[in-house]
Amino acid sequence: MQKRQRAREIRRVDLSDVELASSVTARRINRDIILELIRTRQPISRAELARQSGLQRSTVSQIIEQLLAEKWVCEGRTAVSQRGRRPTLIRLNESLVALAVDIHPRQATIAMVDLNGRLMSRSMVALSRDAGASTDLILEAMSRMKAGLGGMSIEGVGVSFPGRVDPHSDQFLFAPNLHWRDFDLKGAIEKRMKLPVHVANAAIACLLAQLTFHHDEGNRDAVLITTSEGVGAAIFANGSIITGHDGMAGEFGHISIDPEGPECACGRRGCWEVFASCRAALRYFRELQPQHRPITFSELLNLAEEGNAHAGTALERQAREIGQGMRLIVAALSPAVVYIAGEVTSAWHRYRPTIEKALRSITIAGTPPAVVPIPDGDLARLRGAAALVFQRRT
Repeated sequence: MQKRQRAREIRRVDLSDVELASSVTARRINRDIILELIRTRQPISRAELARQSGLQRSTVSQIIEQLLAEKWVCEGRTAVSQRGRRPTLIRLNESLVALAVDIHPRQATIAMVDLNGRLMSRSMVALSRDAGASTDLILEAMSRMKAGLGGMSIEGVGVSFPGRVDPHSDQFLFAPNLHWRDFDLKGAIEKRMKLPVHVANAAIACLLAQLTFHHDEGNRDAVLITTSEGVGAAIFANGSIITGHDGMAGEFGHISIDPEGPECACGRRGCWEVFASCRAALRYFRELQPQHRPITFSELLNLAEEGNAHAGTALERQAREIGQGMRLIVAALSPAVVYIAGEVTSAWHRYRPTIEKALRSITIAGTPPAVVPIPDGDLARLRGAAALVFQRRT
């Protein structure tokens, strides 16, 4: 039972709400606290780590020696001291990297990401509905990246996936926009790259990046919404990312809000994503201006900024639909923060008023959740994919 429970949640160390452990079985907790302090406050001395964590200096020194041996951290410059021996500062080991893959229905981005969440290199490949052929292209790009690695150490491969993933096996459960069926992506990558592979839903990866690399301490309840080809969501409740017993928790994009609405890629009608996704905004524009040539969502945003009234109306309708769906999520989960990722954030001035108005309208008591855009969702997905690797390694 314990094993299954761990698979359902992705834990996160919150430095504003930790209890120090003293038993032998809880050493890993103290180790994680020290590692998170280094991540958020690097470079930092052993003495300062002891002061900020509340642990004994001898305990901190033992943990640091372990982290140094495992190559999680390294020693850098010495700090200025008024008297006595100058302390050596500790920082994350930037030569420890992960291969990160962000998959969209038509393309994938492959990147090398270090422990600090920095992208060391990046490349893109076109994808098709042929899962095997598409994976071969991804593997070729990864092999080229690995060949130019130099002295860095690859710890594994993280994959941000546009669908739901079984939390126990990392196999696909549900990916209606990708159209890959019965394909073992994890196994194919592990066989070729000889590295451990971890796969997660794109919204979960994006949320994990926000929680890992942006030092958002004190936040224990949040929801992240991604808007791109579809609409995805990830749930952060009581300090854990929740996937549910079957990996399907947070699949709000495929809740039907109008049984008579357009058909969704999942086979149902009137799902939230057929009204709130970027594809939906393009459909609204085609209905208003049917003679216009086919355009991308980025072009739709540009048309709106150039004063095209139909483009502006299409985006306004999409914003209303995003807000309407989010009302259900907020009423059910009551998060402190709602993060928004995806292309809509590049025109946030158009979306924010409508979405915030929708959330205010359901607030019976207290205050509505803060709505925070994540400007570069694709970058967040890559960093989240890398965080999957680094977190599993601990």
